Amino acid sequence: MDYHLDAKNKNLGRLASEIALILQGKKSAHYEPRLVGSDKVLLENYKDFTLTGQKFKQKLYHRHTGYVGHIKTETFEQSFTKDPKRVIRETVRRMLPKNFLNQRRLHNLIFVD
Repeated sequence: MDYHLDAKNKNLGRLASEIALILQGKKSAHYEPRLVGSDKVLLENYKDFTLTGQKFKQKLYHRHTGYVGHIKTETFEQSFTKDPKRVIRETVRRMLPKNFLNQRRLHNLIFVD
């Protein structure tokens, strides 16, 4: 089943948790925790979500290159201007269970322009 979600004026965390719930298949009558699920999320207006407080400038994303002392940090604002899809995808990925189905479920998140 395809779910059409509009991100306009929705909080990022609440939107991501709703998407994660659908991608796991928990809204389906045929929910099975060990399967990917057939539900897809079509996300519209993905650039128009909201954040509370000062998160746009203060929220930080860290990643490590694998070398000693090579931790890369960027703010939400920098990451959002580069690729707003990546911000939403990363937020949803962190809300999904950490297992081998994570990447397969993320393929069911489709951004509609």
